[in-house]
Amino acid sequence: MKDKNIGRYISVLYRHRQMYMNYALKDLNISSSEYIFLTVLYNNHEGISQEELSTMLLIDKGATARAIKSLEEKGMISREKDDRDKRVNRIYTTALGRDCKPCIKTAMLGWTELLTEGMEEEVVDLVFNSLKAMTERLGGINYKELLENRSDANEGDK
Repeated sequence: MKDKNIGRYISVLYRHRQMYMNYALKDLNISSSEYIFLTVLYNNHEGISQEELSTMLLIDKGATARAIKSLEEKGMISREKDDRDKRVNRIYTTALGRDCKPCIKTAMLGWTELLTEGMEEEVVDLVFNSLKAMTERLGGINYKELLENRSDANEGDK
């Protein structure tokens, strides 16, 4: 397993997806760093807070704020102050943002089709289930604690 740098290939796939989505969504004036926020809102999360969006997507708060600001300036989303906590912005799609949903969905499906073209269904299922299992396993990890424990264990070996 040492020589199998899976992360490198995942990273390359991520960058290719970014390029693909930038081109596919160019006519909508939506970038690869923005569409993902719309997809969360489309999936029954209208009214989610910016902080919840950051947490859900594992994206830092600054990048989320920039993407939300851009989408708001483009008329795709609106921000409303929370009734109970005025420090919290609730995010909603506008009519224009909702109109983009079919195109974004088509672009996402197109990427998946391109990615899996020529692969047997069993192989696609194996890759999908393996990546899903890795993602789920990592979801609850405290990296600081993990790395500190590994560092302590390595110190003990010296």
